[in-house]
Amino acid sequence: MSTTGTTRREEPTAPAVGSSPWSEIGWIHLVYLVFPFFQPINDPASGLWDWVLVVGLVVVFLPLYVLSWRRPELARWGSIVPMTALAVVTTPLNSGAAVLFVYAAAAAGVRESRRNALRWFVGLTVLMCLLLLLSPVPLPWRLWGIGPSLVFTWIIGLTQIEQAERDHQAAELRLRNARVEHLAVVSERERIARELHDLLGHSLTSVIMHAQLCHHLVDSDPGRARDAAAKAEKTARAALSEVRAAVSGLRQANLDAELESARETLSGAGVELFTRRDPELRLLGSTEHELALALREAVTNVARHARASTCRVDLSARDGELRMVVADDGIGGWHRPGNGLTGTRERISVLGGRVEYSGSAGTTLTIAVPLKVAT
Repeated sequence: MSTTGTTRREEPTAPAVGSSPWSEIGWIHLVYLVFPFFQPINDPASGLWDWVLVVGLVVVFLPLYVLSWRRPELARWGSIVPMTALAVVTTPLNSGAAVLFVYAAAAAGVRESRRNALRWFVGLTVLMCLLLLLSPVPLPWRLWGIGPSLVFTWIIGLTQIEQAERDHQAAELRLRNARVEHLAVVSERERIARELHDLLGHSLTSVIMHAQLCHHLVDSDPGRARDAAAKAEKTARAALSEVRAAVSGLRQANLDAELESARETLSGAGVELFTRRDPELRLLGSTEHELALALREAVTNVARHARASTCRVDLSARDGELRMVVADDGIGGWHRPGNGLTGTRERISVLGGRVEYSGSAGTTLTIAVPLKVAT
């Protein structure tokens, strides 16, 4: 037989906890071992050595059969070849032993590739045909023993091939489903992480700004201090509500609301906000959500790090793109991208857009999304 080609079958998984490793073995298939017994039972000329031969055949065969189930990686040389050899040796003495060819074909159908299995079937068929012609067993016993094995080698062998391929496809489907489920879990975790970072970074910055303002004004201007404290409480309550919505996946950010929130946050940091938005633009909900979260991250960075006096937000369409530019007149400079900017790039890349950062004169963040997916 050819030993080329790759083995197609996967090693079965370990039995479940509490189950016996022997429960996987197809013991019911051993019923066909009754065929070698027919000759000594029905042949009046049979003697003691005929019975010794049958019992010895069964004793030698059983470990090979168990090995074919328990150690698939050893199936070819540990089971199929020895079964075939045992059948070749014993069939001339007992035609019922030809059933071992069927067991060998079944093992080949399960453990070998389709091409190699078919080669095994052809080889086993040739061997049985030779034995049918050359065996010294009288013709009635010879034909009754070898004839059915010739037929069932192909029937059972092809059935095992089809079953093994179905099992293999089912295993691959389970693996693909597991991978999809894993990717979905990872994607959802990343989504929640981005949502919480964008949300809490902005909201906590706003709360800190208002708390600092309240601290500075509590003695000199109690009225403004109370207003600042009220705004901090309002921001914190809104953040709590949005955290719950983000975790459940129901939050939908709105650009107008984010611009108003940005104005309050920046005013607490002493930054004046100027906005310009093309009134003709009508954005898709998904695009507006991602742009609003990108705006929130940009405004949070301005309030925290820029030390600016003014900030401009421009939203317009040009050159087939929707562009949102957030620019401030702060200290500028190059900063290593953090989680916020990285999350913004990931969000915008999903829309097929790009994010550009410049710190040469103040800081300018440009977010561009193709108009065809934005409006």
